[in-house]
Amino acid sequence: MTLVRRVARPMLAAIFVVQGLEQLRHPAALKAKVAPFAEQVAPLGLPNDPELLVRANGATMVGGGALLATGRVPRLAALALVGSLVPTTYVGHRFWEETDPATRNVQRIGFLKNVGLIGGLLLASVDTEGRPGLAYRAGLATDSAKRAAKRTKREAKVAAKAARREAKLVATQAHDALT
Repeated sequence: MTLVRRVARPMLAAIFVVQGLEQLRHPAALKAKVAPFAEQVAPLGLPNDPELLVRANGATMVGGGALLATGRVPRLAALALVGSLVPTTYVGHRFWEETDPATRNVQRIGFLKNVGLIGGLLLASVDTEGRPGLAYRAGLATDSAKRAAKRTKREAKVAAKAARREAKLVATQAHDALT
């Protein structure tokens, strides 16, 4: 792992660990804010319990943040954090509903901060640390298989031609032996 990754991942993960712990410790503080969202997602099969949703979000943030910070399955951890941050941003920074200009500005800044964090997490989710990703390796395997098939086809043509030549020679020798 490069120095940049070793430093940047914990820096990116720190906010998630801290905020996730806060949500786990004090879910009631966000209950009122999350209640309308809980009602909206209840038809999707999620529980209509705002405190449970806050705790689940906090656990995802703590777990994903810890995994990202330590470099354990960082791509998966980054995607989990994106999945956690999208509803958090939607619920927590609804600047478009604010009427007070100062509050609207604060909420817009929070919204854009979270959008920036999502961008950083998306970059982290595709970071292969300089090693080829699965798609690249699959492409290489496909190319290798195609080359092997072409080579086998060429070799089969050469072998068929040689077999015809050999059969013709044997037939000629047999004909000469009979005459």
